[in-house]
Amino acid sequence: MSTGVVTAARVTHESGTVDQLATASPDSQETAVTELLTVPDIEEAYVLSTCNRVEAYVVGADHAVGRAALEEFFAATDDEAVVITGHDESLRHLLRVATGLESVILGEDQIIGQVRTAYEDARAAGGIGSMLEAAVTKAIHVGERARTETAINEGVVSLGSAATRRAAAELPLDGATALVVGAGEMGRLAARNLAASGIDELVVANRTVAHADHLVGDLEVEVDTRVVPLEALETVVTSAEVVVTATGSDEPVLGPRHLDAESDRDAGEGETEQVIVDLGQPRDVAPAAGTLPAVQVFDLDDLESVTAETREQRADAAREVEAMIDREYDLLTEQYKRARADEAIAAMYESAERIKDREVETALSHLEGEVTEGQREVVESMADALVNQLLAPPTKSLREAAAEDDWSTIHTALQLFNPEFDGDDGPLAPPSVVTANADPGLGATDDD
Repeated sequence: MSTGVVTAARVTHESGTVDQLATASPDSQETAVTELLTVPDIEEAYVLSTCNRVEAYVVGADHAVGRAALEEFFAATDDEAVVITGHDESLRHLLRVATGLESVILGEDQIIGQVRTAYEDARAAGGIGSMLEAAVTKAIHVGERARTETAINEGVVSLGSAATRRAAAELPLDGATALVVGAGEMGRLAARNLAASGIDELVVANRTVAHADHLVGDLEVEVDTRVVPLEALETVVTSAEVVVTATGSDEPVLGPRHLDAESDRDAGEGETEQVIVDLGQPRDVAPAAGTLPAVQVFDLDDLESVTAETREQRADAAREVEAMIDREYDLLTEQYKRARADEAIAAMYESAERIKDREVETALSHLEGEVTEGQREVVESMADALVNQLLAPPTKSLREAAAEDDWSTIHTALQLFNPEFDGDDGPLAPPSVVTANADPGLGATDDD
């Protein structure tokens, strides 16, 4: 078990704007982990990057090392948008993220898959060691429990469904034509919800047409569908009353030039003829598109009214999940404590084993005549029994010391039994004990 501490930093839909999120987003999760691991004294790293959050977790010798690495990682992002947390709060936050308590849509299902994918990416980059292995797998476990044992994900469960609700609040969807731009996971969720809302036709535009074909083939509701390449966007967007964009493009894919024909519509003053919901991060829709007559553009920040309603409906389930997180967090910290105690116990047994082997060989060399295999086994068995009986009480004491946060005892044991242990490296303890009063570092904190 690593003796380091976890430090985390994040930019989310709560702390930053859509544009600040875009600035913080790495090219990929795997390359971001690789970058963090190049920082001296960073032992492990995990990065979760979605349309609503960019979070980085590192394990270092202390929080100063972690803060320095994360400050550099988020250097291009405004400090006020960055939240940095110490060990305890970082672990609790990761559990909350996986359960959906930190999502725009409370309890949404998509995040658990994103946490898993980020875990695989971090493993591929060599970023997952003993500390983050325990933390991330615990987060996945509690996320699955929350969805199977509570009602946290009933009702509106994704940004795709929130986008449909937002559009339906502005104009009737019955008989409408809807356009989904992007055939990724978010586009699939939006298409599925729109298809179930009573629309007449669904058009999917995507850079790779085969992916769009696969998306419409998986729809659970029968509706007229059409697939077009992204280059043909301008030819279909003007005929759609509802447009939902969800691409991974670095630049806007939809702008005023695509919507110029909207000026030909006979909309009355203040009347909405077309609703565009931009789920892209960074933005899929150029801000100037929202200035056109009869066009309303909503982005991720504008879905708050839908998400607030969902939060109210799921308040009871959220309390159940909070209690579940408390229990699972306690189990995680106990797991860390056992690992630290086991480290001292292993060092003690290894030291005893070295002494035992040396003394057995000395004893056998003093016996007259040739020592038989049977005699050797008798002597070794006696030595093993002595070691086990002598070490049983200190083994129990070390485990009790860890449970009671008596880290000076474990520190002393490691100094006595582990020749490579450096007592000058600082106190040996789970990070929750060592860093209880640590300075959280740059940007905002959860206590602000």
